[in-house]
Amino acid sequence: MAAVEQAIVAGGCFWCTEAVFRDVVGVSEVESGYIGGGNANPTYKEVCSGQTGHAEAIRVSYDPDAISQAEILDVFMGTHDPTQLNRQGNDIGTQYRSAIFLSDDLDREVAEAAIARWNADNGGGAVTTIEGPATWYPAEDYHQEYWEGEGQRNPYCLAVIPPKLQKLRKSFAAKVKVD
Repeated sequence: MAAVEQAIVAGGCFWCTEAVFRDVVGVSEVESGYIGGGNANPTYKEVCSGQTGHAEAIRVSYDPDAISQAEILDVFMGTHDPTQLNRQGNDIGTQYRSAIFLSDDLDREVAEAAIARWNADNGGGAVTTIEGPATWYPAEDYHQEYWEGEGQRNPYCLAVIPPKLQKLRKSFAAKVKVD
């Protein structure tokens, strides 16, 4: 069995980032959740209030023989807008911040290099923070694999997710799973 590593990133609505990473080669699991806040076991309603300090995030489990940490972070930086402080589109608040959360599997140098690469390729401006380590809290069950179910009937998701998937397929074609 191949080794599995994990990366935790926050790029706005977790439904949207989860949908992107489910299509990435080498990714075996994507879990939506909350990280970076002060209280234990936050609920979606609490996080959405913006009062807990948590970010909506995803925990990506991947095979490092198929995709590197650096490539995971390049996909992350390249499929959301890392120049918007505490927002993604109409989602506004610290819970929608652009952030990379450190763990034993993801070191600061890899995160700093990913942000620097994005800035070099895009004229700068990334406000993505590097945070953690912090405690991970899985989101409620109905948030998991949201795009595959309810999301395809949700007008917000229909407006936001397809352009992110197009960006993935255009900019990272070699890293997209083939059906």
